[in-house]
Amino acid sequence: MQALSPSPNLKSLIRTRPLVPTHRVAPHRLVVQCVYKSDYSNFSGGIGFSRADWQSSCAILASKVVSQQQGTEKSGNADLTAVNGHKTLDLVPIENLPKPLTITDLSPAPMHGSELRVAYQGVPGAYSEAAAGKAYPNCEAIPCDQFEVAFQAVELWIADRAVLPVENSLGGSIHRNYDLLLRHRLHIVGEVQLPVHHCLLALPGVRKEYLTRVISHPQALAQCEHTLTKLGLNVAREAVDDTAGAAEYVALNNLRDTAAIASARAADLYGLQILADGIQDDSSNVTRFVMLAREPIIPRTDRPFKTSIVFAHDKGTSVLFKVLSAFAFRNISLTKIESRPHRNRPIRLVDDANVGTAKHFEYMFYVDFEASMAEVRAQNALAEVQEFTSFLRVLGSYPMDMTPWCPSGGD
Repeated sequence: MQALSPSPNLKSLIRTRPLVPTHRVAPHRLVVQCVYKSDYSNFSGGIGFSRADWQSSCAILASKVVSQQQGTEKSGNADLTAVNGHKTLDLVPIENLPKPLTITDLSPAPMHGSELRVAYQGVPGAYSEAAAGKAYPNCEAIPCDQFEVAFQAVELWIADRAVLPVENSLGGSIHRNYDLLLRHRLHIVGEVQLPVHHCLLALPGVRKEYLTRVISHPQALAQCEHTLTKLGLNVAREAVDDTAGAAEYVALNNLRDTAAIASARAADLYGLQILADGIQDDSSNVTRFVMLAREPIIPRTDRPFKTSIVFAHDKGTSVLFKVLSAFAFRNISLTKIESRPHRNRPIRLVDDANVGTAKHFEYMFYVDFEASMAEVRAQNALAEVQEFTSFLRVLGSYPMDMTPWCPSGGD
């Protein structure tokens, strides 16, 4: 190949050091030092030197130097390496240059959850911990004492994700988390559905007839109400913050008259025995959890997606029919509709001189629908919804949990 000599423009960009006879430069210390300016307009005027030309010329120069360096090492006769007429250029080894970012560096963490820090509400042994493990296997689960703490853990970079329950097939919606979704700026990036398998736990050696109290999360108590009655237990029901916390409380305080409703894993963790297994009233007991992150994911169309939104209107709930028709017209199925009080304006007053003042409760509406925001029909539906509403926010567009259905048979 014919040797390429740098153009006059490139020579002006290369700084050469004067040759000093008393200092010999080893061939392996070759460094190219180029003057690089961020304002490329300085190179594009009369001389017509663009950024692409500059990069191309540097690449050619560097490749030629490497080839000449290899030839010099083989010969062992030359003390100085000449590169296109310049005898004292020091070239930075290519492997020492900073590597450019790739799309992998900018992508969300891998779906398998390796090395992810995932916040959940409760203590070890909680169903939320099991949901975090199902959503992100091999993750580092971070327990939080409150739902809001889990939100804040992600916002403050203490955790990478949060996995929080939003609804149960028997107990309904977890309203607290719907309110927190609106208050915080996290994005829903996925969902996971976990079958709930309740157990009645007590200290080793305790018999059911000795019990006077059963403690657990309010929903767990409600989900096991009929079974507790069938077991013939004449016990008081007391609510605590979470199921695994109830098991921990019984173990730490050595309560021999108290049982807890929690998971089998909680029994193993806190040294309790299982007095009764699978005590939920309905085997179709499933809790749906959402996975939250600081940044949304890119919607796709190659797998089933779900999108969650929240909206409101200044004129009350009369707009709801128009919103629903925007989805029905495009054959988009809704999977969830939830209303929550409009905290900034809970009551709307309508004065009528003839009959008096009407007081209407104001609501925020949460809707889940089966479509990806990458689909044109979903984009058109939300464009129409925006015309009818005074407030609209997309909480997330994320893959649906399509794992096979398995009734609760374990944690």
